[in-house]
Amino acid sequence: MLQQRTIEIIKSTVPVLQVHGEAITSRFYEMLFQKHPELLNIFNHANQKKGRQQAALANAVYAAAANIDKLESIIPVVKGIAHKHRSLGVKPEHYPVVGENLLLAIKDVLGDAATDEIINAWAEAYGVIADVFIGIERNMYENAVWEGFRPFVVTRKIEESTVITSFYLEPEDKIALAKFKPGQYVSIKMDIPGQVNTHIRQYSLSDAPGQSSYRISVKKESGTDTVDGMVSVYLHERVKEGDILHLSAPAGDFYLNTDSKKHVVLISGGVGLTPMVSMLKTIASEQPEREVTFVHAAINGQAHALKEEVIDIAEASDHITTHFVYESPLDEDLGYTKRGYIDQTWLKEILPLNDDAEYYFCGPIPFMRVINTALLALNVPKENIHYEFFGPASDLEKESIKA
Repeated sequence: MLQQRTIEIIKSTVPVLQVHGEAITSRFYEMLFQKHPELLNIFNHANQKKGRQQAALANAVYAAAANIDKLESIIPVVKGIAHKHRSLGVKPEHYPVVGENLLLAIKDVLGDAATDEIINAWAEAYGVIADVFIGIERNMYENAVWEGFRPFVVTRKIEESTVITSFYLEPEDKIALAKFKPGQYVSIKMDIPGQVNTHIRQYSLSDAPGQSSYRISVKKESGTDTVDGMVSVYLHERVKEGDILHLSAPAGDFYLNTDSKKHVVLISGGVGLTPMVSMLKTIASEQPEREVTFVHAAINGQAHALKEEVIDIAEASDHITTHFVYESPLDEDLGYTKRGYIDQTWLKEILPLNDDAEYYFCGPIPFMRVINTALLALNVPKENIHYEFFGPASDLEKESIKA
């Protein structure tokens, strides 16, 4: 339990965090990796380079400070981060190291403004916040079917489009697969020849639960340097059938509510369709009477992965409607609904805009901002809107996007 004076001091720092939050977290990561280079194995270096990890941590620190007297209000956010921590292998012993370097970064960036009283208050508050994370993550570790990373055999490798390839993965020990919820992801831990650090990436499971294998569908990123695109390029170009990949148990707080019977709207852009296909296939097999509107945006037909799979599912049902939007369709492209981009006006025409529908979406962050802005403008209740970030969380309402 925090002392009242500590709460007052932490809340007084909220305006400072709004201004200097990302500078503090950027300095934090610099100091952390200088002192503990072994922790580089846990973090996505591409997200570090792009500043996404720093921004996500700054948002989390800001939220904790603003709600320090009612931390229970940010438990849903904590759980989302905790899922990622569990899939990456973050343990209780990492928290003191993080806390020490976070306090040093605050002092380093703010200088004399970070008085001993402020630093001591943050040390006390960090201990309470860390205990919340550790408690939630302990429960997740206990409920995980396996701890750490388990070897899986690549039994099939299928090119789904010019940029996306699927990998079918079966456990090397032949023990039954862990169940997962449609929309969840696994982490893959890889040692790439010539690289000192281990790389961990998270990929949504793109098939329905209950299969004999897991399936991930990976986009080949354009970057091939030491951070951006390295893992996806290695998977596409070097990993072959029969190879071993090491997977965490499934994780994630973005998944289909299979207890609901509400109309489901699934909206995706690019490789963001992977969790949506898992959801679609689950509904088709387990809730065949449930209404579904499936909307996917791609550059063109060549970049559109899993299209035939989705069409086959929809054609076998009277309750599934599909819409495909191509930014720049090729002359040979057929079967798309709209040329250009998804926008608010078009969504108003095709969506069931009522309180009895649930909306799930995923894709590049600019795409997600447009979709989120459009749905809110169309008066979709916030509690009916669900989305997933590929990587550190961002704030979809931080920038105003006209849909």
